[in-house]
Amino acid sequence: MEIVRSIADMQTRAEGLRREGKSIGIVPTMGFLHDGHLSLIARARKETNVVVTTLFVNPAQFGLNEDLEQYPRDPVRDEKLAAEAGTDILFMPETRDMYPEGYRTYVVTEELAGILEGKIRPTHFRGVTTVVMKLFQIVKPHTAVFGQKDAQQAAIIRQMIRDLNLDVRLIVAPIVREADGLAMSSRNIYLNPDERKSAVALWKSLRFAKDAIGRGERSIVVLRSGMEVMLQEARASSIDYIAFVHPNTFREIDEIGPPEVLIALAVRFGRTRLLDNAIVSVPAEATS
Repeated sequence: MEIVRSIADMQTRAEGLRREGKSIGIVPTMGFLHDGHLSLIARARKETNVVVTTLFVNPAQFGLNEDLEQYPRDPVRDEKLAAEAGTDILFMPETRDMYPEGYRTYVVTEELAGILEGKIRPTHFRGVTTVVMKLFQIVKPHTAVFGQKDAQQAAIIRQMIRDLNLDVRLIVAPIVREADGLAMSSRNIYLNPDERKSAVALWKSLRFAKDAIGRGERSIVVLRSGMEVMLQEARASSIDYIAFVHPNTFREIDEIGPPEVLIALAVRFGRTRLLDNAIVSVPAEATS
């Protein structure tokens, strides 16, 4: 595995690979890699000739009083895991190079970036779309692999690719979960043992809603209420939202109907804020 830190060197390397007819896949990460990240690298490995994993803790997507300074980092471990997962190039730029003095340009996806996560973290998605656009310009990928756990982020990247006519294919890979169902996340390390045990309620509440829909329940009020009870019984510190949305537009729906609904959660256990979601198939014959 080759490690590249210079933006100019990465661009030169990418241009050379393209001239050779190689397809490039990119897996953007903020490091502290876990099996979820490694599954994205493995997917990119299957889809492309050269896999570029990026490791950059992006300050532009952290708001005031968020965990930028405390965000977990272990670059030595990350290098080992990235190589073992099939990364060809690990791109690790410096913040001063990605955002040099006087930086003033940002990419904003309107509407989608202002709801759910964007409403709670107003500048978050501006930072995400900006850094992803910069990484696309630097790495010059044919394919980008993102994870379903950050479902709204994936929807926003899809919108950006479409609206700006970017020649990048987006793959959204499934959520990877721990044995008890908790979605893998770098922030899980913040949980103490009791909080970690309680956080399984995220997945249990999603399964409750999925099973209820399968049995014919169509009331969002009933579904949300049942999920809230489960999370409260698990001693969640707070529930930022339980949203029932269209899987592509992320607009909240008024009623459950075919073919699919995406249920998204943002919940705090202690001081740790966790996201999870599930796409639920809704049978057409059960809507009457």
